[in-house]
Amino acid sequence: MLFRKAYNELNLWLKTYKTAILIDGARQVGKTTTVLNFLNKEYSNYVEFNLIRDIQVRDAFDTSINVSQLMLRLTAFANKEVNKDTIFFIDEVQEAADALTKIKFLVQESPNRFIFSGSLLGIKLKNIESVSVGYMSVLRMYPLDFEEFCLALKVNTSTINYLKDCFDNKKPVDEMIHKQMMALFDTYVMIGGMPNAVSTFVETNNLSAVNQKIKDIDQGYLLDISKYDKTDKLNILDIYDLIPSELNNKNKRFVLKNMNENARFSKYDSSFVWLKNSGVGLFTYNVDKAMYPLLMSKERRLFKLFMVDSGLLSYKLFDGNQISILNGDIKVNFGAIYEQVVAQELASHGFPLFYLNSKKMGEVDFLIEKDLKVVPIEVKSGKDYYVHSALNNLISNKNYNINEAYVLCKSNISVKDKIIELPIYMIMFIKKSDAVNQELKLDLSRLL
Repeated sequence: MLFRKAYNELNLWLKTYKTAILIDGARQVGKTTTVLNFLNKEYSNYVEFNLIRDIQVRDAFDTSINVSQLMLRLTAFANKEVNKDTIFFIDEVQEAADALTKIKFLVQESPNRFIFSGSLLGIKLKNIESVSVGYMSVLRMYPLDFEEFCLALKVNTSTINYLKDCFDNKKPVDEMIHKQMMALFDTYVMIGGMPNAVSTFVETNNLSAVNQKIKDIDQGYLLDISKYDKTDKLNILDIYDLIPSELNNKNKRFVLKNMNENARFSKYDSSFVWLKNSGVGLFTYNVDKAMYPLLMSKERRLFKLFMVDSGLLSYKLFDGNQISILNGDIKVNFGAIYEQVVAQELASHGFPLFYLNSKKMGEVDFLIEKDLKVVPIEVKSGKDYYVHSALNNLISNKNYNINEAYVLCKSNISVKDKIIELPIYMIMFIKKSDAVNQELKLDLSRLL
């Protein structure tokens, strides 16, 4: 069974919160498996319903007039005894548009706990009346990140702790370990983090079998596009198919004219929204100022569009030749796919995705926010990792007050003034800072 960090989040929810919880994410990222693994190990008193399979339960959500009637029906449909301590796991919740509108009342009026899970939630539920804010926690799942991939391949936790210590203290990694970690990272680049693909690799070490799993996922996404969007499906399919070649361009920005010389953003706007809301596409938006908060200078129509998983991108780019590339028989530019991994890793760590493109500064691959500061990140796949003029321009601009910047590359750790060169596998340690106490005490004595 693959370790997923979402397991720990579910455990925290169970022990700490009284709200319902919704597990969201693209198809095939492991939502259902993670929830069932968690419940079987931590809380066996549960009932599972799948709203695609269990049509009567779906109808119960859509037609029940109150919580009492809904709970009566759910109890009747359960295949085991239900009591006040039973957790209800409602999978494929997107099939009942009214399910999420009832969460507030379920939490308020029922003693039971509820876990909801689904895919395409941003697509199928876009017309629901309301979602009960304050009564539901949301946990977004992505494919396995690199650390989860390492654990799946039985990398010792002491090795990961050693690497984390090197990251924290900015000291070089032992060269033998560094070389093996780079080989492991390049393998992750090709396989990606979809659970079915990773499990197949762990069980067989057969990249052909892995490719078949990834092909099935790719075909499933294409079917979703055709099934769930009747009006814009051709535009969405065109965009989806164009992602690999757009990322392979020099600036990697998605250019509409590469689809159609006369294309206008307004025509394709809903298609981009579909890819974002379905979780299939990861959008990295342009900003022209490296100032906190980055959202203030976001340009919605200028973006890089990544896929949800590097394995999908590798499958589309390299057409089953991954083993030859990993063995060095075929030389390819890893630039686009390294950026892909960094994008999905940052997204899975909860960072909104931005990049800088300025006529004065140049282009920097990613900008993130940590401790109310902007941290630039450059991704380098070649031997010229020390060449980064845009990053130098950014750091030298006193208006931005950049304290540190990362260059993710194949080299070992090195610190040069404010620039920290890191092995690209250390992207797994670039995370948000822990929440701090933000208690605010106001002096209102003169107002009372």
